Amino acid sequence: MTFLSADPYGTGGAPAGRFLHHLNPLAKVAAVIPAWVALLFTREIVTPLVLLAVGVLVLLVGARLRPALLVALLVGVPVVVVVMAVSFGFWTDPSRVADRTVLFSIGAFDYTAGALAVGFATSLRLTALVVLALVGGLTTTGPDLARALVAQLRVPYRIGYTAVAAYRFVPRFGAELTLIRQAQRVRGVAPGRGPLAAFRRAFAAVVPLLASSIRHADRMALAMESRAFGAHPTRTERTPSRWRVRDTVFTVAGWLVTAAVFVLL
Repeated sequence: MTFLSADPYGTGGAPAGRFLHHLNPLAKVAAVIPAWVALLFTREIVTPLVLLAVGVLVLLVGARLRPALLVALLVGVPVVVVVMAVSFGFWTDPSRVADRTVLFSIGAFDYTAGALAVGFATSLRLTALVVLALVGGLTTTGPDLARALVAQLRVPYRIGYTAVAAYRFVPRFGAELTLIRQAQRVRGVAPGRGPLAAFRRAFAAVVPLLASSIRHADRMALAMESRAFGAHPTRTERTPSRWRVRDTVFTVAGWLVTAAVFVLL
């Protein structure tokens, strides 16, 4: 009997009902690729609106969302769509739209209903692309994606785990920058207020952060060499990535929903 230990950087702690966290990362990408491609070529409003609603519904049902993300999804997305639609309408040539009903005028400029419709079509396409990308982005970690690329797409593990190492640099650099700024504050480096003092403080942290990153990279390279990283063509996995039936079902369901939206609309 084989016992698999839990992945400390994975998403296995999510409830069973939040199914997106338990899918293969590549399934979440493959399921939305047809919708991404189709959204690049559509020019009307209804299709991106429906796909946007489907993406939001999938996230609400299948993802574990923090309250801030939930508010951003339910309130922020509609606000962004409206603001972007009005903004894009200003950049639309009124002579190239069919509906020239004037909604309001600013000097000699007439804002028409056709320009607003074009703005809504553009903003809905962009927002739908982002929301569909969040289906995988909010429920997948970097190590999960790297393991899936190595296991299912046969990406060389030297590339995959080098990307994971670089991904793990980001939170470490954030913590290191916080420590550097605290130490400089104690020592009275670049005191004062205002934009000039803020620029001096930011510039004073560049050199220590760069030196710390170089030392960390050297230590990581030595650790990888001591563990014979790259010495063999393949390697074993502590938490292997698998493609299951549910991944196939989710991918096919995403393709069918996309096809149904474009056929029916």
